[in-house]
Amino acid sequence: FPLVADLFHDDKDPVPATTSGKGSSSKISIRSARPPMKASNKEHKKTVGHQFRTSLHLLMETLNATTPHYVRCIKPNDEKLPFHFDPKRAVQQLRACGVLETIRISAAGYPSRWAYHDFFNRYRVLVKKRELANTDKKAICRSVLENLIKDPDKFQFGRTKIFFRAGQVAYLEKLRADKFRTATIMIQKTVRGWLQKVKYRRLKGATLTLQRYCRGHLARRLAEHLRRTRAAVVLQKHYRMQRARQAYQRVRRAAIVIQAFTRAMFVRRTYRQVLMEHKATTIQKHVRGWMARRHFQRLRDAAIVIQCAFRMLKARRELKALRIEARSAEHLKRLNVGMENKVVQLQRKIDEQNKEFKTLSEQLSVTTSTYTMEVERLKKELAHYQQSLGEDPSLSLQEEVESLRTELQRAHSERKILEDAHSREKDELRKRVTDLEQENALLKDEKEQLNNQILCQSKDEFAQNSVKENLLVKKELEEERSRYQNLVKEYSQLEQRYDNLRDEMTIIKARGQTPGHRRNPSNQSSLESDSNYPSISTSDIGDTEDALQQVEEIGLEKAAMDMTVFLKLQKRVRELEQERKKLQVQLEKREQQDSKKVQVEPPQTDIDLDPDADLAYNSLKRQELESENKKLKNDLNELRKAVADQAMQNNSSHGSPDSYSLLLNQLKLAHEELEVRKEEVLILRTQIVSADQRRLAGRNAEPNINARSSWPNSEKHVDQEDAIEAYHGVCQTNSKTEDWGYLNEDGELGLAYQGLKQVARLLEAQLQAQSLEHEEEVERLKSQLEALKEEMDKQQQTFCQTLLLSPEAQVEFGIQQEISRLTNENLDLKELVEKLEKNERKLKKQLKIYMKKAQDLEAAQALAQSERKRHELNRQVTVQRKMRILTASTVPHRSNSCHLLLSLPLDLKPQMLSGAVPCLPAYILYMCIRHADYTNDDLKVHSLLTSTINGIKKVLKKHNDDFEMTSFWLSNTCRLLHCLKQYSGDEGFMTQNTAKQNEHCLKNFDLTEYRQVLSDLSIQIYQQLIKIAEGMLQPMIVSAMLENESIQGLSGVKPTGYRKRSSSMADGDNSYCLEAIIRQMNAFHTVMCDQGLDPEIVLQVFKQLFYMINAVTLNNLLLRKDVCSWSTGMQLRYNISQLEEWLRGRNLHQSGAVQTMEPLIQAAQLLQLKKKTQEDAEAICSLSTSLSTQQIVKILNLYTPLNEFEERVTVAFIRTIQAQLQERNDPQQLLLDAKHMFPVVFPFNPSSLTMDSIHIPACLNLEFLKEV
Repeated sequence: FPLVADLFHDDKDPVPATTSGKGSSSKISIRSARPPMKASNKEHKKTVGHQFRTSLHLLMETLNATTPHYVRCIKPNDEKLPFHFDPKRAVQQLRACGVLETIRISAAGYPSRWAYHDFFNRYRVLVKKRELANTDKKAICRSVLENLIKDPDKFQFGRTKIFFRAGQVAYLEKLRADKFRTATIMIQKTVRGWLQKVKYRRLKGATLTLQRYCRGHLARRLAEHLRRTRAAVVLQKHYRMQRARQAYQRVRRAAIVIQAFTRAMFVRRTYRQVLMEHKATTIQKHVRGWMARRHFQRLRDAAIVIQCAFRMLKARRELKALRIEARSAEHLKRLNVGMENKVVQLQRKIDEQNKEFKTLSEQLSVTTSTYTMEVERLKKELAHYQQSLGEDPSLSLQEEVESLRTELQRAHSERKILEDAHSREKDELRKRVTDLEQENALLKDEKEQLNNQILCQSKDEFAQNSVKENLLVKKELEEERSRYQNLVKEYSQLEQRYDNLRDEMTIIKARGQTPGHRRNPSNQSSLESDSNYPSISTSDIGDTEDALQQVEEIGLEKAAMDMTVFLKLQKRVRELEQERKKLQVQLEKREQQDSKKVQVEPPQTDIDLDPDADLAYNSLKRQELESENKKLKNDLNELRKAVADQAMQNNSSHGSPDSYSLLLNQLKLAHEELEVRKEEVLILRTQIVSADQRRLAGRNAEPNINARSSWPNSEKHVDQEDAIEAYHGVCQTNSKTEDWGYLNEDGELGLAYQGLKQVARLLEAQLQAQSLEHEEEVERLKSQLEALKEEMDKQQQTFCQTLLLSPEAQVEFGIQQEISRLTNENLDLKELVEKLEKNERKLKKQLKIYMKKAQDLEAAQALAQSERKRHELNRQVTVQRKMRILTASTVPHRSNSCHLLLSLPLDLKPQMLSGAVPCLPAYILYMCIRHADYTNDDLKVHSLLTSTINGIKKVLKKHNDDFEMTSFWLSNTCRLLHCLKQYSGDEGFMTQNTAKQNEHCLKNFDLTEYRQVLSDLSIQIYQQLIKIAEGMLQPMIVSAMLENESIQGLSGVKPTGYRKRSSSMADGDNSYCLEAIIRQMNAFHTVMCDQGLDPEIVLQVFKQLFYMINAVTLNNLLLRKDVCSWSTGMQLRYNISQLEEWLRGRNLHQSGAVQTMEPLIQAAQLLQLKKKTQEDAEAICSLSTSLSTQQIVKILNLYTPLNEFEERVTVAFIRTIQAQLQERNDPQQLLLDAKHMFPVVFPFNPSSLTMDSIHIPACLNLEFLKEV
């Protein structure tokens, strides 16, 4: 039962002695079913065989863990003498070691072996051309070996390999080397023959050149002789002609002089006659004008006299009526009322003036007494001073004369010294002036020379600077365009995400209505997979995951925002933060004010305070009027006294009676004014009393009426001071007016009072509002001050941190701060410039519109005047040109526009318009816009353009992987944009229009903003088109450019590093070749050209595609060692030349696509160049200008040389390359950005078609449109 025994094998148990031979040979013992009994403590010793096996097992494990090798040294002689070899002894040692036996055994077998694929790649050179027609590599190998090795015992064919006997591989290598040697000799023979041929052609060319120049010299000498002969003949001809011409000119001039004098005489006669007639008409004109003016003046004087008489009569009647009224008793009663109060007031005023006079007289007496005392004191001091001076005056005068003499002598000596010094300085200055003049002349000459040099240098520098500035401006423009288009791309992505989220929300709402349904992860993934664009989650976790995924996909460099855009957003965030703080402060203030209004209830005494204020106002007004009456009385008394004094003086001096009459008239006027004031006082009193009575009656009748309903600010308390100020304002205005009759009307004064109260309250409210504004301004300034303080603190902290850094770090930090400041200032200036440019464009457009309107108006006026002049032409035929526009056949335009958009963008396919005019939908849409402009319907224009843009977006979202559909709508969108520009009315876009096309320009609307929207839409469509094309081309690039065998035979030259292992390439053919890429690009080019896409845009598309081919190919070359070889460089250069030839064949070489392939071309050249000497390193550095230092070094490190032809690139050579490339400021980037997209430009391309030549096919189903 060996099977049962095998079930209980145990490695730990020793082998029993009773086992069979088979069991004794194994190391596994038999384990019993029952647990064994514990043996005694006696240990079992291991046998010698077991110990030998274990030691051998350990030794084999050690040997397998390492890579051992065996070295056996053969002694040349037993004496170990130098330069002495004993062959017999060496053979004995080899036989003792078993080497000879091993060689004999291996020679008897098949020691060498090759895989079929490696053998074919290695010895493909020995294969004949007719044998390569067979696709089976094994059959090819069999036929080659049968032809080369005649003995069939020297090789054997296996299933995957070929086995060779000793020496056969060397024989094959000899044949291969002979083949290469003969090929080398053939190449050398051909090259030497070509060199001799070139030398012969050069000698022959030089000989022909010498002969040509000699013959040319002889021909020129003959031509010179002929030319001189002909010149002599011409000179003789011209001399004879000149003599004849001079004689003729003399006769002609004489005739002209005679004719001139004759004609002048006749002209003077006619001029004199015309002048006399003109003078006569001038005299007649002036005489007739003088007679007409004299007649008119007489008529006007007569009318004036009549008017004066009538007005004087009317004034006399009014004066008579006033005098009668003044003599009546009622008038006198009205005048005398209130005089008693005025008399009392005047008496009080006189008493006050007497008191003031007494006090002033007392003060005058006190001052006179003080003045007399002071005068006496001063007189005493004057007498004392005169006595002190009169004691010894002669001595003082002599001392003064002596002192003056000494001073005069000293002044004379000083003057002489100064004159001498002045003369010396004058001589020195003259010498200096002459020297300076000479130096000045020399300096002028040098200055002129330097100016000339500077002008020459400045011209050269200006030219260089202008070129540099143009390049910088172009570069900045490209950067700005790329940033803008990146923003458009991000906006389109966000818009797509928004649409996807909206669709998901609608699906969620629709499914949320069904009972018992919950969204699990499975249907969530299915919902996400429904949309063509990636959707984002509404939660923060989803946003962060999407952002991280985007950073991982795009890379850290691409995920980082552009510097200027980042600064703009940062600045905008700061502004929004400040606005938020301001709004929060305002909200807190409003809440505080509301809380105060709620807590403080409106006072109940407002209604009660109003009558108090009215009474105060009335009493103050009475007092003011009484004080005015007192003043008038005082003025009247003073005037009477002045009149009496003047009358006394006039009587005494017999003065003229005119002044006296004038004073009397003034007195009468003052008296009349006094009477008018009295009447006003009475009227005011009656009005005040009646107003108080009405107010009391109204308050008793309606006690619940609130004063706020009649006056807006009546809830505020009116102080007595406010009433006084309002009353003073009324008094001032009343004192300035002359007509007081309006106060006699009923209720006028009360209304004026209420108006003044309202004005006072309004002024109070304005004052409070101003105070609040002032407080807000103060708080705002405080907040700005705090912000500035915080910024200063931050700057101080950064400054302290920079002080701790090294000087180099401080300089770098300062440069970064300055760069950030300059970028902020540049952004502000750019925003300001953009705003100003927008305003300038708007103003220019408005100016053009106004100028056009003015020209139309002038033309209309000129036409009207011409029609007025030509009354006989009553009927005139006007021919109006019919504008061919498309309009809906039904009345509601909006429904037809929606029908049009549903018929065109959503259902239209490019194949339906294969035989029609390119960009037909764009022309149809523009003609509909033109009709809306013709009918002046702005809503229709807005709805039409908005629906068009949204419809195009929906179509592109639906067909997001269809190149033909995307290209179709890109061409139509660009054509619609060009039509809006071409027919906008701007002169810059109308230069190539015909008169017929100018009739179709827009008249009423300016669609500049929609042009910008269409331009952004075109950018989005272009980016989607590039994305689709790149997705179709990218799988083909690596296999077609690097792995496919475009040149037959180069792949057989296998690098040495891959000789003993299987090839990295599969046995089968590559999946793509270069012809596949060319076919695909031919399809792209055909589609875009058939659909009428602008040639400039086609050039930009292929430039972008070629850049993508370059980036993908170069990145794979930098990451794969198996393709960095000389043969790959040859294949790559050949493929690039094929692509360049395709570009030239399609006339696309001007697009800049070849320049984008420059890094790949230089990489292919780098693989083919020599890499040994210093000159090779310089050549590599001079040729590899488009490759960075890292890329060059990476290619050199990965380069695998061909066997037997060249060596590997040494480390010293790579270091030499690095040393020479240190001066470059290359970016630290190894791989190219394959997702980089050049900014697209849509140049203006006007259409030569007219709207009359456009035909709408019936397949579009647009029967509701008709031609007008």
